[in-house]
Amino acid sequence: MRGLLWLLGLFALAAALAVAGRYNEGYALVVWPPYRIQISLNLLILLLVGGFGAIYALSRLVSRTLALPRAVQRYRARKSRERASQAIYDAVRLRIEGRYGQALKQAADAYEAGEAPGLAALLAARAAHSLRDGERYRAWLAKAAGHDAEVRLARLMTEAKLAVEDRRFDEAAERLADLQAGGQRHIAALRLALRTAQARGNWSEAVRVVRQLVKVKALTVEQADPVKRRAHQEGLRQRAGDAQALAAYWHEVPRDEQRDARLVGDLARALIAADDSAGAQKAIEAQLGTDWDSVLAGLYGRCEGGDVRARLVKGEEWLKREPRDPQLLLTLGRLCVQSQLWGKAESYLEASLAIAPGWGAHVELARLAERIGRTDDANRHYRAAAELARAPEAGSPRRLP
Repeated sequence: MRGLLWLLGLFALAAALAVAGRYNEGYALVVWPPYRIQISLNLLILLLVGGFGAIYALSRLVSRTLALPRAVQRYRARKSRERASQAIYDAVRLRIEGRYGQALKQAADAYEAGEAPGLAALLAARAAHSLRDGERYRAWLAKAAGHDAEVRLARLMTEAKLAVEDRRFDEAAERLADLQAGGQRHIAALRLALRTAQARGNWSEAVRVVRQLVKVKALTVEQADPVKRRAHQEGLRQRAGDAQALAAYWHEVPRDEQRDARLVGDLARALIAADDSAGAQKAIEAQLGTDWDSVLAGLYGRCEGGDVRARLVKGEEWLKREPRDPQLLLTLGRLCVQSQLWGKAESYLEASLAIAPGWGAHVELARLAERIGRTDDANRHYRAAAELARAPEAGSPRRLP
C-alpha cells in the first residue's frame, strides 16, 4: 500500500511539472565567445538538477571506493572478534560437555585472538587440569597471572578450588590467604576455606569459618553443628590430659555451642581422664540443668572424689523429674556404692535393670555383691553382663568399667 501511494505521488509530481513547464516561456542565453547558446529555462533546470545528481553520485562512488580498504579491514576485524567470542563460548560449552581436549583448543584460539585473554587462559588451565596435564595447566595459569588486572580473583579462586580437588591443601591455604588479603571472602571462598581447614586439622580456623557461613546463611544451624562439634572434639583431644588447658579451651567456646550434650559428654570424659572430676561434675550439672540427656546422667556417676553426698542429693533431685531414666538410676546406684549405702545402691541398680537391662548395671551389682560377700550373686551378674556384651545388639565389644 505504501509503495502504491509513493507511485501515485510521483505521477502527480510529474503531471504538475509538465503543466508548470507548459506555461513557462522563459529561456536562458549562454555566451561563450565566439559561441552563443540559447536554451529554454525548463531544459536549463533539468540540466542543473541532472548535473547535480551526476556529480553527487560520482562523489559518492569515489568516496566509497577510497573507503573500501578500511571497510574490508573493519569487516575482517569484526569477523575475527566474532570468531574469538564464539571460541570462548565453545570452550565453556565443550568443557561442560566433558570434551576437554577440544575445550583447550578453543580456549587457546580465543587467547591467541586476544578475546578476553585472561578468561581464555583460565578456561584453558581448567581444561588442561581436567586432562591431568600438569605442565600445560601451570603454563596457562602463568599466562592468566599476566592478566591479573582482569581476572585476579577468578585466577586465585580457580587455583584454590583445583588445589583442594587435588588435595594440595597447603597450596589452597596460600591462595585463600591471598584472597583474604585482598578483602575477598565470599561464600565460595569460605566453603573452600572450611574444607581446607578441616583437611589440615586447623580446627580453630574451621570453627571460625563455619560461624561466618552461618552468619551469611550459607549453612543452616543443623548443618553447622556437626562441623563445630567435630572441631571442638579435636580441640579437646589435642588438650587431653591437661585439665587446665581443657578448662581454658571450654571457657573460649561460645555459650550456644556449650549447650551441645555430646560435646559436654566429651569434655566430661576428658576432664575425668585428667583427674578433674570436679570440673566434669560442674559441666554436666550445668548442661542437665537446662536440657536433659540420659548419657550425661550416666556419666555423672563416673565422677569420683569430692562431695559424693552432694552429688547424690543432686541426682535424687533429678530423679523426681526423670523417675524412669535407667542411666540416672545407674548413676545413683554408683553414688550410693561410693557412699557405702549398700542397700540403697542395690535398689537403684535393680530398678535400672528393671527398666532397661544393661551390662553396666549388672557389673555394678556384681561388684556390690562381692563387697558384701554374696559370691553367687556376683557370678550371676557377671555372666549376665558378659552375655549382654556379646549380644548382637550390643554392637562392638565393650571395655568393662
